[in-house]
Amino acid sequence: MLIKINSQNPEKRKINQIVKILKEGGVIAYPTDTSYGIGCDLNNKKAIEKVYKILNLPKNKHLSFLCKDLSNVSEYANVSNLAYKTMKRLIPGAYTFVLDSSKTVPAALLTKRKQVGIRVPNSNICLLLIETLGNPIISTTAKTEKGNYFIDAEEIKEKLGHILDGIIETDPLEYQGESTVIDFSDDEVTLVRKGLGDYSWVIEE
Repeated sequence: MLIKINSQNPEKRKINQIVKILKEGGVIAYPTDTSYGIGCDLNNKKAIEKVYKILNLPKNKHLSFLCKDLSNVSEYANVSNLAYKTMKRLIPGAYTFVLDSSKTVPAALLTKRKQVGIRVPNSNICLLLIETLGNPIISTTAKTEKGNYFIDAEEIKEKLGHILDGIIETDPLEYQGESTVIDFSDDEVTLVRKGLGDYSWVIEE
């Protein structure tokens, strides 16, 4: 199902259509502020397993998820004072923050280190999806078999339409890439991956 949604003023009726798919255990492709993502309801174990299968990901691959704001992040992770001050300045934006998880995070997402990757994207569509669903959504970058980013919804439909339950179509993305990953483990700031977010302020280890 291909659903066209206005990126600046997402139509509530269409957002509800997508949320219905998520609540029923569906997997969708959706635009973020970095690239197209593949995701599902954070609380649906079978849907999470389907994401792994669709993208042929190893079971030890760490999946991140999207929250709507800093308060929402604190429900799923232990946010130190350092992390709080930094994230408050950077979100919403093209960053993934690695944080110690709280007990709220589903076991299907946890690694042995009990950490999670969380984003608050600068995307009206994503934020409204999360708010309407009532909890975070899984977020993993949608790539072709050759490792390239999908350019638009039509391309995703052609390649993955037969195994996805919904695809959001919107304005062409002006950016293609991945988020900058910042690790706040041990109450320190470490640059894990250089991405679209500004990382010039991070002291690299």
